[in-house]
Amino acid sequence: MQDKEPEQSLVQVENRLNKDGYTQDFNVVDGRLLTIGNDSNKSYAADEVTIVDFYRFEGESNPDDTSILYVIEANDGVKGTISTAYGVYADTETDDYLKQVEDLGKNLDKGHK
Repeated sequence: MQDKEPEQSLVQVENRLNKDGYTQDFNVVDGRLLTIGNDSNKSYAADEVTIVDFYRFEGESNPDDTSILYVIEANDGVKGTISTAYGVYADTETDDYLKQVEDLGKNLDKGHK
């Protein structure tokens, strides 16, 4: 695993990922990953996506204010991100879905750089 640049902001990371083609926003509903904000309304089961990378961000004033941005690629080529709170504030549905993806052996393919 390669070290990430220190002190990156969420906005900086999202801007770089957008330039790399990761432009779709995702959300998890009823155990499926859904596209947000476009007309296609695609959805994906856990075995149809890969977690390409992830970034953890801690709040400056509160260490409990932590989020994780996951970089996702679907089997049909759709690329984007989903973020979730970490720890106490975590969205359990999103966390459960992402754990299913990892458990299916699709852990971190770091080849997107």
